[in-house]
Amino acid sequence: MKVFCGRANPTTGSVEWLEEDEHYDYHQEIARSSYADMLHDKDRNMKYYQGIRAAVSRVKDRGQKALVLDIGTGTGLLSMMAVTAGADFCYAVEVFKPMADAAVKIVEKNGFSDKIKVINKHSTEVTIGSDGDMPCRANILITELFDTELIGEGALPSYEHAHRHLVQENCEAVPHRATVYAQLVESRKMWSWNKLFPIHVQTSLGEQVIVPPSELERCPGAPSVYDIQLNQVSPTDFTVLSDVLPMFSVDFSKQVSSSTACHCRYFEPLASGRAQVVLSWWDIEMDPEGKIKCTMAPFWAQSNPEELQWRDHWMQCVYFLPQEEPVVQGLAVWLVAHHDDYCVWYSLQRTSPEENERVHPLRPVCDCQAHLLWTRPRFGEINDQDRTDQYVQALRTVLKPDSVCLCVSDGSLLSMLAYHLGAEQVFTIENSAASHRVMKKIFKANHLEDKINIIEKRPELLAPADLEGKKVSLFLGEPFFTTSLLPWHNLYFWYVRTAVAQHLGPGAVVMPQAASLHMVVVEFKDLWRIRSPCGDCEGFDVHIMDDMIKLCLCRSLLPFPSQRALDFRESKEAEPHPLWEYPCRSLSEPQKVLTFDFRQPVPSQPVRAEGTIKLRRPGRSHGAVLWMEYHLTPDSTVSTGLLKPTEDKGDCCWNPHCKQAVYFFNTTLDPSVASGSPRTVGYTVEFHSHTGDITMDFILPDVLSC
Repeated sequence: MKVFCGRANPTTGSVEWLEEDEHYDYHQEIARSSYADMLHDKDRNMKYYQGIRAAVSRVKDRGQKALVLDIGTGTGLLSMMAVTAGADFCYAVEVFKPMADAAVKIVEKNGFSDKIKVINKHSTEVTIGSDGDMPCRANILITELFDTELIGEGALPSYEHAHRHLVQENCEAVPHRATVYAQLVESRKMWSWNKLFPIHVQTSLGEQVIVPPSELERCPGAPSVYDIQLNQVSPTDFTVLSDVLPMFSVDFSKQVSSSTACHCRYFEPLASGRAQVVLSWWDIEMDPEGKIKCTMAPFWAQSNPEELQWRDHWMQCVYFLPQEEPVVQGLAVWLVAHHDDYCVWYSLQRTSPEENERVHPLRPVCDCQAHLLWTRPRFGEINDQDRTDQYVQALRTVLKPDSVCLCVSDGSLLSMLAYHLGAEQVFTIENSAASHRVMKKIFKANHLEDKINIIEKRPELLAPADLEGKKVSLFLGEPFFTTSLLPWHNLYFWYVRTAVAQHLGPGAVVMPQAASLHMVVVEFKDLWRIRSPCGDCEGFDVHIMDDMIKLCLCRSLLPFPSQRALDFRESKEAEPHPLWEYPCRSLSEPQKVLTFDFRQPVPSQPVRAEGTIKLRRPGRSHGAVLWMEYHLTPDSTVSTGLLKPTEDKGDCCWNPHCKQAVYFFNTTLDPSVASGSPRTVGYTVEFHSHTGDITMDFILPDVLSC
């Protein structure tokens, strides 16, 4: 059955209706999930296996049958481990139907259908009794319900219900216990992801400072955690103010509460500074004795950093205190971890929490709206003074005393830069209510509410009266739009420029004047795992899962890998990833593959190019990375990808404020550079002007890449 799905096109700004398979969203979710990463996480798998064996043995030693409830079974891997360990029967609960269907097939493929029953329900809907899903309560509870924040996927309510209705009192639980840890730090870099800093602008009249509105400074920020690969943050980017503090633990073998709670830890700061950020992670102990432990700790908190397990399904957390607060070395304070059923947040208290009525469980809520408009990386981008200086330098070359400027970007300070640099009149289009409100507050805080005109409407609806009957002589954009996911989605700027062409005066200047799409072939240190086929996982055949995430059946290490066409759209689409978190080496030199001239309207015909890119360094080519570069003027370019030429070894330095586009190849190549005949990757790239899409096809050496 086919269904029509409405989608907003990020590049053109239009709403499109597309005919899709009824399970298309399921396919998308599976394709973009972290199942492959989880199955490749050998540390996780083996620790679970050890814990399950120990739990089954303890039950058997008591002379009981081992009846297992596996909540969130996914592929059924943990249930199969339990049966192999000697469990008498497993009830594997999976609410996501495509995954439940896959689990049934995987269980059957591995010969466990007589010992494992897959239940396609939410665990809170599972029934007990002679006519129920389970005839009786289980005495072993196995779960993998955790996210980077531990409780963000609803682990606490699920455990609470399971103990009340589905498992026996004092059951065995794998994992047995989880502990959340926190470390207080000062970090200007990370704090720049949460607050707007003063922006300095050098003008002919001296330095002007763009200051944040008081509402933004007082705002406690967004309630959501910022989860990142903390191992990629340099220790020089923060100052440690506390030891690693165990904040709270959850014993999964006993009744669990999802009620709001707070946990306090008294400590003496290791150094004086400004408390701004809480770094947090957790570990799980698979057995009551705590001998089998799986930890998410970053390298500096590991007893043996060399054995650090890379993961993307579980990372580390960055939390921002409601306000930065000074702390003094040796002068004790309390760090408080609050949580409800799904979220964790932190506060700092100077007096005993028992005596302080300010300790309350209410989750922080953004009231300045900037945290609703700007993502964490966008805050960092706006606070990047070097980037601002680059735009200022470019503006100086195109601005004239009589310039009438029209700025088109979401929540951009570019209009303020133009005003401070001497533009006669400045208009800015803010077509979302959130960006309109935020920019209005910022203009008012800087006494510019009467100097810059905000137009709250879609660009194509712009009328001469909105511009007070004037023609635009300078059309500006960063460009940045909140709806953009992939680098070329910000080509929406080009479509806006085309839509407002009638409002541009003769000889009007467009900045940026052009953009170019660039590509490099890379070898990832670890990110390849999220799209690599599993085949066999800890002795169990899970290749059916490989089919579902649309990877090839082949093993990349085989000398002559067989290939199979990929069936779903996601296999041919780029994925956005913030590559500063994911180290990689370039195997080719960066190459420009398409250009876009913003001085001209969007062409009516597609723009197409094809070529080859040489693999100059030995390594495994996991995929191609693409990014945009914006040419503000002939002498000034802003890159959303590589920030500097690659080094001899090919190490890449990526723009930390942007996501780059990754096309994963469905095989990996080990080019023979030493032989004197380096391999090449062929490509065809096409910009579809009608839809704003960019499509890529690759031809790998000796292999056609789908």
